[in-house]
Amino acid sequence: MSENKPEGKRAARERLAVERERQKAQDKRRRTTIVGGAVICVLALAAVVGVIAANAGGDKEESSGPVVAPKGAAGKDNLAVPVGRPGAKATLTVWEDFRCPACKQFEDTFRGTVHELTESGKLKVEYHLVTLIDKNMGGSGSRRSANAAVCAQDAGKFAAYHDVLFGNQPPETEDAYGDDARLVTLAGKAEGLDTPAFRACVEQGRHNSWVQKSQQAFTDSGFQGTPTILLDGKNIYGDQSDPLTPAKLKRMVEEADKA
Repeated sequence: MSENKPEGKRAARERLAVERERQKAQDKRRRTTIVGGAVICVLALAAVVGVIAANAGGDKEESSGPVVAPKGAAGKDNLAVPVGRPGAKATLTVWEDFRCPACKQFEDTFRGTVHELTESGKLKVEYHLVTLIDKNMGGSGSRRSANAAVCAQDAGKFAAYHDVLFGNQPPETEDAYGDDARLVTLAGKAEGLDTPAFRACVEQGRHNSWVQKSQQAFTDSGFQGTPTILLDGKNIYGDQSDPLTPAKLKRMVEEADKA
């Protein structure tokens, strides 16, 4: 037994040394994990902050700048684009989104009648532009096309370009109108509109803040969707039990004109 004691002590010391080295290695790995985790957390936080900042920047870009109303704007806070003779007895108020399929359906059905009534001096139309599809589907096509339409108003070409935009409306899920180049190309379909001034207005988003203010007015009004169509302040569209037809609209306007 006595001969084995030194050997036993050496073995114990060796085991202790091995254990200490193992503990040191564990501590080192633990510190590395903690530092690495902290770095990952910092990077993740930076990424989140970056996304928030980017989104905030996008909102800022959308609404930055003063509210610039188009030439000839009418109505409360100059948020309407008027078409037709100012002295017409009947006023049709139209809330529309250029990406809205139901708005295109309205335009396709009533365009000829509205043109006939405005050209005869019996009706004036006040167009209000909104951005519901951008909000619901994502993208920026509602805002950009509305800005482009208002740029067309500055050039005295709103009615023609308005019809072009609805005539070439992309599918609701495609944000083709989010491309300024597409909007400028379509301006070629409205005679005399594609000018350097129009292009600059579109590309600079000159009326973006005005469009945003128009959207806010729509939200504040409590209207439920687009298109919303009012004749002399009365909602005349969307009642399935008594649907509006071109003939009915013409009759109502002519009755107002005779009153």
